[in-house]
This record gives sequence, structure tokens and C-alpha cells, in this order.
Amino acid sequence: MQERYDVVVIGAGHAGCEAARACARMGLKTAMVTMNLDLIAQMSCNPAIGGIAKGHLVREIDALGGVMAEVADAVGIQFRLLNTSRGPAVWSPRAQMDKRVYRVRMRETLEKEPNLRIKQAEVAALTIQEPQGSGREVRRVTGVELRDGRTISAGAVVITTGTFLNGLAHVGERQYSCGRNGEAPSVLLADQIRSLCLNWTRLKTGTPPRLDGRTIDWRQFEPQPGDTVPTPFSFLTERVDREQIHCHIGYTTDETARVLREAIPRSPLYSGQIEGIGPRYCPSIEDKFVKFPDKPRHQIFLEPEGLDTHEVYVNGMSTSMPIDVQEAMVASIPGLERAEMIRPGYAIEYDAIDPRELEHTLEVKSLRGLYLAGQINGTSGYEEAACQGLVAGINAACALSGRDPVVIGRTEGYTGILIDDLITKGADEPYRMFTSRAEFRLHLRIDNADLRLTPMGRRAGLVTDERWAVFSRKLEQKEKLEAALGRHKYGQWLKRPEVSIGEIAGWIREVLGEDPACGLLTAVEVEAKYSGYMAQQERQIERLKDAERRPIPAEFEFAAIPGLSREIRDKLERVRPATLGQAARIPGVTPAAIAVLDCYLSLARVS
Repeated sequence: MQERYDVVVIGAGHAGCEAARACARMGLKTAMVTMNLDLIAQMSCNPAIGGIAKGHLVREIDALGGVMAEVADAVGIQFRLLNTSRGPAVWSPRAQMDKRVYRVRMRETLEKEPNLRIKQAEVAALTIQEPQGSGREVRRVTGVELRDGRTISAGAVVITTGTFLNGLAHVGERQYSCGRNGEAPSVLLADQIRSLCLNWTRLKTGTPPRLDGRTIDWRQFEPQPGDTVPTPFSFLTERVDREQIHCHIGYTTDETARVLREAIPRSPLYSGQIEGIGPRYCPSIEDKFVKFPDKPRHQIFLEPEGLDTHEVYVNGMSTSMPIDVQEAMVASIPGLERAEMIRPGYAIEYDAIDPRELEHTLEVKSLRGLYLAGQINGTSGYEEAACQGLVAGINAACALSGRDPVVIGRTEGYTGILIDDLITKGADEPYRMFTSRAEFRLHLRIDNADLRLTPMGRRAGLVTDERWAVFSRKLEQKEKLEAALGRHKYGQWLKRPEVSIGEIAGWIREVLGEDPACGLLTAVEVEAKYSGYMAQQERQIERLKDAERRPIPAEFEFAAIPGLSREIRDKLERVRPATLGQAARIPGVTPAAIAVLDCYLSLARVS
């Protein structure tokens, strides 16, 4: 039995949902294949969206026409704007989700797409067409084979398998194959991917125990409320007005440290049982005590997983210790002495592809029509996965529709930084987005994500008329308000650091004749207060763009440049940078080498 679709998306996690919806909205007949329909957009780790820099990614997904922000706004149960004690460049929204309702809402949203079909099955293999002639032709993917015997032919395939490829879970000395805890791994597809001559590695992630909230003494924890006025993720959400829950803050104790240190020999992290590399910026609790022995305590957060469940996520206590150690560790914390563990924490290892195998479009260089997105590319986090899924889906649709690819530059978004970092530097550990990775943070704020990226999403055919109307209104308001400020004393007044644009909100409404659009006031205020810095960054951005405009031909022979060391030639051949700017970002490629490369590129262009 054979079916035909334009695009097949493998996996229905956060990357898969964005990829499938993007392809379907852009007019392509799309199939999303998942092993369990009831776990679409499952939050297998922290039931939260956003956070430092991650909130920027969610805003950018929304600006391009993606789905994550809209669903998060609809089901969030606690919203907080982080980093408000610092400058607006690093403000980041975060929201606790109702985990079950997030899944349900996402599935409902996807099922409303007329061009999208969701299928429950396991993908056993890709079908691949080998090149017929000689020269620079490469293999091409032509569809997928399902384990039940069906085949689906397609012009493009997007793989978004998360931790399922040869997934192996660890709880103390015990280990077992799984995708997420309790779900079957994807072994057949993983074995085929290993045979495709792509560089791959093993990575590791983990999750903490979940507790029964009815057995927690909440009086011994510090309550952490949400913001009085929640900050939504989507530019289409006018306000979030539902009641907000509380999270709670606690701390480990000397007893916690004793329990974990005595049990270190039983930890799969230290016994050699786990081979994969874990996320340095989100270490297991036992790792924290080993690597920071002088720190007397570590913070934990008790975060409810939903409104209709007593399950509580213990953020900051990720672990793969044996269950008896986990129970003693939990009981060592005041307020958790009688807490009952619903699910133990665990670590999971999985296969990942070296992202240097990919183009900026997230298409595999050596296998046309195949796109990779999410943890398979070496990232961690729902938001990092979702933005990749969106870019992969958009570019798969563009390739099949004859449109120009969508490549987001480092000066245009955190999404562009993430992808450029991956395909230029690779991922020796699970990649997590931080604001420090951005060279031009002042230009890449949450308030102007739509101004940066919505026109790009519109050109690709993903931004709807409704979203475009909201964006156009904001753009008109911005021009109108900036012109009014230029004629009024408030224009100079607003540049003073101690004043806020909120103080003239009444005057602004009179100027606009309506309420300001989402993010408008922040954008105008930041650009007024930081105009000197922004002008300086604009000049730096232009210099970077000049380097990005220097293309390196696909057939360029780095080995023919005598002024380069063997090490640098090998690095350039491994990555095959598309531009001089990308070449300069490859670790170990020196400024002197870039000057030599620039010279030879100029000679090649002249000849």
C-alpha cells in the first residue's frame, strides 16, 4: 500500500509540530508520522515554555507564523517576564504550561489544517534514490517505509525524532531501551541513519523526579507568584487574563549533599555506564555537588504540571541516581520529608547527527530532500527544537514550490544564530540558546521580533492575512508615534534614563487614536534611549553583512591554498562554509587565515 504526500514529517514533538504546520499552511500536502497520537507536543521534561533567550526564540517563531506561542498563551498557568532588572535586550518571557492541555490544544490546532494528516505509525526506513550519473550529483530521499509495511512517497522528509533514535534510559545501575521514559525507541530508523555515512554521536539529557503535591508540606517553601500583568508570547494575543498559579522555591541541605556524595559510585554518570555527553548548562543534581563542592546548597523549584493533576515537577533536581537514592535525596529537603515520588528521574542517551552535515536551510548536504530539526541536530530544549522545525518545514516547502530558501542571518534573529552556530561549529554537547551568543543583542529584542521577521514569513507564504494586518498596524503606529515624538519635547525627554514611556501613555493614545500594538512602546523607548549604541551596532552589522555577501563557491578547493595550514584546510573542508563570514566563525580558523582566503577568493573572482 503506497500513499503520496509532498512532505513527510517524522516525529510530533515541538520541532515536528512546527515543521508539519508550516508545510501544510504553505499549501503542501503533508503527513506527520508519530508513534503515539496521544503524545503530540509532549512535554517530557519541564512543563514550561520560554526563559532566558528561549523566550526570544518563541517570539521569533510567532513572528514567522509558527504555532508554539499561540498555544502557550492559550494554556499557560503562570507567566513571568525574566531579567527585568537588566536592560531590555535580555528581557525574556517564560510561562508554566498545563502539560496535558498543551498537548490537547496543539493536536486540535494541527488537526484544523486542511493540508495536514497525522498518522500513528513507526517509520522503519527512508527510501533513497541513488544518483544516476557521475559528477556532483547526490542521493535524494523519495519517501519513507513504515514498520507495518506501508510506504509513503514524498518530495521531502523532515526528521524530528528527539531522543528516540536508539534511546537508552538510565536509572542507577538499571538501563533499558526507550524513546522517552516508557515509550518505545526508534531503532530501525536509527540503524539506517547510522549507515548513511553521516557523522553522528551520542548525547545525553535527563529529567528530575515528579512528586505528588498532596504529600508536600507547602508551608516550608517560598511561594513564587506570576506577574500581575502577564506578558504573552504571541503578537496576536492582546492579553492573558486567566488566574495565575504559584510555583515554590526551596533549597537542598547538608543531608542532600551527604546522600548524593555517598552514592556517587552508583551514579551511571560516574561509573562509566553513560557514554553520551550531557548539557553543561543543565547539570544533574549529583553533578552539581561534585563540580561545586564549596557551594553549601542548590536552589530547586516546585512547579505544578497542570490544573487537574497533583503531579509536581522538581526543577533543578535532574538525576539518574538509583531510586532509593532519589527517595533519600527528596526526603532530605524540608517540606519533602513525606513526599511521594510519582515518577523517578532518569537520564537518556540518544543518537544525534553532527549538524555540520547540514546547510543553513537544515537540509542534509549529501542527501537532498532530507531535513533535520531538533535534538537530532544536537540541541536541547523545546524552543530550540521548535524554531529549527519551523525553518526546516519552511525550506522543505520552499524547495518543492520553487521559492527561494529562507535563511535567517545572525543579525536577524536568535534563530539564525542557533542554526549558524550548529552548522559552523558543530555540537560537542547539547546546544542551549543564551543571550550571550548574540553579537547584537540590542537589535534582537523580544519587542521587535515581528519587525525583524514577519516580512520574511510573509514572503515565504506562512504569515496569514490576520497576522499581516496586526503587523501592518504596529508598523503604522510606530511611524506615527516616532514622527510625533520628533516634533514634541517628549522626544528628547524620553532619552533620559530615569523616565519611562509609560508616563506619557495618555498622550500616546491621543496621538495614535487607539491603544498601542504589542511591543510598540518598548520598541520606541529602547530605540530612543539607546540610539547612540544602536547606531554603532548598525555599523558593525554592516561590516558583518559585507563578509556574508562574500560567497565561497561550492566547488572552491581549500586544499589548493598554500598559505593555509593543514589543520585549517581540514576545518574548512569539513564545514564547507558558504560565505567568508561563516568561514571566520569556524573555531580554530584564524583572522590571518581569513585574510589569505579573502585574497584567493578575490583572485578566483578576477580570473
